[in-house]
Formats: sequence, C-alpha cells, structure tokens
Amino acid sequence: MSSRRPWSRRVSVTAVSAAALLALAAPADATTTGTTTTATATSAAADVDYATWQKDCQAVMDQALPYLKQRIAATRPGEKQAIVFDIDNTTLETDFGFSYPQPANKPVLQAAQYAQDHGVALFFVTARPGIIYSATDYNLKKVGYKVSGLHVRSFIDLFKNVAEYKTAQRVDIESKGYTIIANIGNSATDLSGGHAEKTFKLPDYNGQLS
Repeated sequence: MSSRRPWSRRVSVTAVSAAALLALAAPADATTTGTTTTATATSAAADVDYATWQKDCQAVMDQALPYLKQRIAATRPGEKQAIVFDIDNTTLETDFGFSYPQPANKPVLQAAQYAQDHGVALFFVTARPGIIYSATDYNLKKVGYKVSGLHVRSFIDLFKNVAEYKTAQRVDIESKGYTIIANIGNSATDLSGGHAEKTFKLPDYNGQLS
C-alpha cells in the first residue's frame, strides 16, 4: 500500500507548489474517443488516492506506448519527431505531496524514456510562470526526462487563454521542423487546438486535479 496520503481536493495547489519550488530550488479503466485517449476514474474524484490515480494513468499510457513504438518505427526519412507534454500531474506528481524535486509520474516517464532513447525530442509546455523556469527544468532532468525544450508563460502570457497559449507553443515547435506525434496532458486546455497527430488525456477527475 502506498505511503502517500490519499488525494483530496485542495486550494491553489499549483501556486503552492510553485512557491515551494522557488524556496527549495538551488542553482544547482481507459477509453478512446477519436484521436484522444482519456482516462475514466475508477471512483468518485473525492475518493481518489495515489494508487488509483497511478492505475488510471497507467491505463492511458498502456495505449500510448504501443502507439509511440509503432509511430517511431515508421519515422519518415528526414523527419524530426517530437512529443509535447504538460507538466503538473502529467510528467510530474504535483498534487501528491510537496517534495522537491517532485517525483516523475512513472507511467508517463516510462513512455518518455522509450521515446527519447529512440531519438524523439521531448518538449514540455506548461502554464507555470517563467520565474520558476530553472527549477522546473532542473526537476524534469533530475527525474529522468531529456528536455529538448521547456515552454513556460511569460508575464504577458499570464493574461492569455491557457489553451490558446499552449496551442501557440505547439505551433512554434512545428515551425522548428518537428512533427508532433503525440501530445500528452491531463486537462482539455493541454490538448485542444490541434497541432499533434494524436492526443492522450490523463485523469483530472472533472478538473479537480490541477
């Protein structure tokens, strides 16, 4: 049984996590709809604990990884493949404890490491503010992600619609010659707007998980 506390609804988790990063950082069952794979919570959101969340994440990534293996094997000559990831409760375990570095979400890390080991670039597009860029970059690399690019929000971006901001970042990645073979996140704002061949949605339990 996991030693982590059961997850429960909490206020402004992302803001609290960001503050923790600044203080601690040293310089130093799944269903498919269209092209989006989504997770269906196995219990009511308020009752979801760490083990359930991991099970739900694994259900999605059990579909994502075979797709990635097939798509990577079919790389076209000269094609530069990329995957775009959200961060909070996608690549990192943000709402399950407040340690730093925050641990990797293991089912996602497994797929990411397969991709990076096969030459796929990993880009991270987050709503986190630019002030914690260095802490976030360090965290991702420390837990095993190879970061080809980290997109955080500038001061101006903080006043923009998050979905539009994230779409614009994917357009920017494509402008550098990359084919985004997958976009993985836990919120609709991570995945809307196109500019990815396939999307995979991790659980957010009706928006209650940041």
